[in-house]
Amino acid sequence: MIKYLLRCKDCSQEFESWFSASDEYDRLSRLKLLNCQSCESLNVEKSLMSPNLLNTKKKENLRKNKKYKEVRQKLNDYKKFVKQNFEYVGENFTYKARSIHYDKKKPKKGIYGTASLKDVKELREEGIETDIIPWIEDEKN
Repeated sequence: MIKYLLRCKDCSQEFESWFSASDEYDRLSRLKLLNCQSCESLNVEKSLMSPNLLNTKKKENLRKNKKYKEVRQKLNDYKKFVKQNFEYVGENFTYKARSIHYDKKKPKKGIYGTASLKDVKELREEGIETDIIPWIEDEKN
């Protein structure tokens, strides 16, 4: 299907019409089957029409999708690094972080685990360095 902007030469009315193919307009015009919607004149011609910008949106979505994949890959790289270089302490993160900080014992590895935003804020207020890293789940596919 193709859409054309048509213009009546008699009354200057413009209207859009759909055709099954690009040569369908020519065929219908030759058969005198195209007429103006306003004045019923058969004196109708194709007019300039702006291009359909749907492909631009698709390209924009592809760019966004590509950026999303890049960010996701970077987060997976961080996750892999953390798992290889830090000790997982799970829900005990807040307790372990305070123990390390106040006991002044230097652990062999840093720690990572889960904590609420409130707990992280409290740790920071106590001078305990913490960071939040978005932890995305591994894809199952």
